[in-house]
Amino acid sequence: GGMTIAQIARECGLSTGTVRLWLRRHGLRTRAARQADAVRAARQSGLLTVTRLCRSHGETEFVLEGRGYYRCKRCRAAGVARHRRKLKAMLIAEAGGQCCVCGYDRFACALEFHHLDRDDKRLEISANGVTLSLAALREEARKCVLVCSNCHAEVESGVTKLPVRVLTAIETPNAL
Repeated sequence: GGMTIAQIARECGLSTGTVRLWLRRHGLRTRAARQADAVRAARQSGLLTVTRLCRSHGETEFVLEGRGYYRCKRCRAAGVARHRRKLKAMLIAEAGGQCCVCGYDRFACALEFHHLDRDDKRLEISANGVTLSLAALREEARKCVLVCSNCHAEVESGVTKLPVRVLTAIETPNAL
């Protein structure tokens, strides 16, 4: 069960056109065709979510995308996370790739963008649930320095000051 028209044709030594003809003549549908019918009916009924079989996650919830098709919620979330990690990696590389205080560079999740002027802070670069364009993220990152989470906490609390060479480089951009 569950064979495609091409698989049935190969198995029986027939053309795909002949298999289609016989399936239609006997009122039979492939699994993919039945799923397509179910999706079409769900979309016409206005259902935003349906339960379907995902290749990666098994039977799970699918959500109606803006382009009119259903997509696995878990695959969608994984794609967003992958995209955000890629953008952050680009921003980290552009910001020097390491903490400007201690030089830490081992784990991207431990690197953060510290706004030099809180009043100039338009948005959180890594705010939960927000997906921004690379251009908007770059614009915001230009107002920041890259620090590890430990140094960030120390700088925010006043325990540690940003190095003079970093502050000088910001005032005169080609100094680093």
